[in-house]
Amino acid sequence: MTQQDTNKAGGHVLFHKSIGSIRGNFFVPAYQRGYRWTKDDVQRLLDDVWESKQENRDYSLQPVVVKPIGDYATEADNTDQPEWELIDGQQRLTTLYLIFKFMKDKKWRINTAPYTLRYATRPNSANYLQTLDPLLASTNIDFFHLRQAYEKIEQWFTDGLDAFDQEERANDFFGHLTKKVKIIWYQVASAPHLSPMENTAESIALFTRLNVGRIPLTDAELIKAALLSAVRKHPTDRSHEIAAQWDGIERDLHQSDIWAFVSGLDVNSGDEKYPTRISLLLNTLADEKEKPTTYKRYHTFDTLRSNIEQDFSEFWKRVVALHAQIMGWYEQSRIYNKIGFLVACKVPFSEIVKMATNPADRKPKKSEFEVLLEKRIREHIKVKDADLEDLSYEEKKRGYPKLLELLMLLNVETSTRAYQWFPFSRHVGQTWSLEHIHAQNAQDLNKTEQWLSWLKHHKSALEAVISEENSININKIQHDMDAAVAAIKAEKAGNYTSEKFSELSARVLEMLNIDDEPDHSIRNMALLSSKDNSRLSNSVFEVKRQMILELDRVGKYVPMCTRNVFLKYYSDADAQQPHFWSDKDKASYIKTIRDLLKNYLS
Repeated sequence: MTQQDTNKAGGHVLFHKSIGSIRGNFFVPAYQRGYRWTKDDVQRLLDDVWESKQENRDYSLQPVVVKPIGDYATEADNTDQPEWELIDGQQRLTTLYLIFKFMKDKKWRINTAPYTLRYATRPNSANYLQTLDPLLASTNIDFFHLRQAYEKIEQWFTDGLDAFDQEERANDFFGHLTKKVKIIWYQVASAPHLSPMENTAESIALFTRLNVGRIPLTDAELIKAALLSAVRKHPTDRSHEIAAQWDGIERDLHQSDIWAFVSGLDVNSGDEKYPTRISLLLNTLADEKEKPTTYKRYHTFDTLRSNIEQDFSEFWKRVVALHAQIMGWYEQSRIYNKIGFLVACKVPFSEIVKMATNPADRKPKKSEFEVLLEKRIREHIKVKDADLEDLSYEEKKRGYPKLLELLMLLNVETSTRAYQWFPFSRHVGQTWSLEHIHAQNAQDLNKTEQWLSWLKHHKSALEAVISEENSININKIQHDMDAAVAAIKAEKAGNYTSEKFSELSARVLEMLNIDDEPDHSIRNMALLSSKDNSRLSNSVFEVKRQMILELDRVGKYVPMCTRNVFLKYYSDADAQQPHFWSDKDKASYIKTIRDLLKNYLS
């Protein structure tokens, strides 16, 4: 396929190119800075290539992005010396050029690099590349960095080795570099319909994204280019069909409810990790084939590239099938909720996909898959029913995080029992914390702003429980609270001491019939966002109840079970005390928790 044909198809060309097969004249345009790699950068490249040689494996450098100048053909047409605008990759190609030059200068090789570099605004740099005169290195910032890189290459090949070993190392290095080391060649389609100025503006925009904005080419972009390039070479060109399907998958994954359950990320944070949402599917397919202990850049592209080259149609079928599977799960609230919980708990999505196919390559039935999901949740939770009430808020290493997970699961399972989809799109992306349902004491409050807030909200709580029998005492305490507020706000606020606040707060709690003894078990815990939790800290049940209802009224997301707790939904009818959280309430609550979580407690 010629470059002209590729342009008509509206796509770019992408493939792996060995270093020894790079040909052409590379033009570095004016919008780019000069060569700036440090000695450390050069050392890293040499070490990485040599390590891959020692391990006898291929090694891929990061992409080189080029645009043809003039009507030049693709690599398939075997053009000897095409002209390329070098949009990204100047530092890498220049360093490789210096390595070739050093080997020629040492007479280890006859020829230098099989390509040239020239510069729009720095013609002297091209000349300096030929001499690398140390006497001129300090006269120009480009010359300085070029000379520094050359000296690091010389040091790497010669230090600690005699002449024989140096040449042996160079021969081994050269053979591996030219045949086994490759670059990801990303050839941007030229646009002959654009004016020279418009073409330049297009190149600058791409260069800015890749360099100034520090946004490299993504695995998804590279895979899409490789896929469409392979498709266009086939007699039945399905490139437009596949491109449309690709965009359709991307649109589906941009639906917040779908994206939240499958990625565990909200819409905004998802863009940071996955600039293109289809990347999640591609990463999953790559992990099925080869899951590394540590991920390197372009792992997904490097892993899937061979599948595309061998049979692009089969590869694309796998992508479409995975998308269809996700959409199928999304339609089933029970499956959706269980998968969403596991993903929110950082269980890899690829692991869940693997669970959906047993070793015999027979997809388990819906009921079988649900059982597998419940088993996986049970394995993740690792809490026995007998130990449930022993988990403590104060145990930061195990108790606290387990209580967080159990209360989230309680909310998820409540949705499942009601045949509802849990709102992962509202839940993920927030920081969640444990809220004490039963009042804590106010001893930890030591700032005037905290005292004022506590007094304001607890005065409202007293108004909610006032009756004929206690009206006189409550009115007296409210009067004292008003006086305390005035004293704190007065110029001599320092005269109002923590001892005075402690004495008054104790009277308020006594009037509200509140026991100061803290309860840090799950019987006294609810889930709340950290931001909202900070507003409720050290408040009695009635204060919290009023605030929860207000949050709900203004449309803020409050987990279903948290709302139920403060509405006394779990309490027995004959034990209803709307303004207090009693031992009877706790007993009813823990009974509900055990019932809802019985399938998950080991």
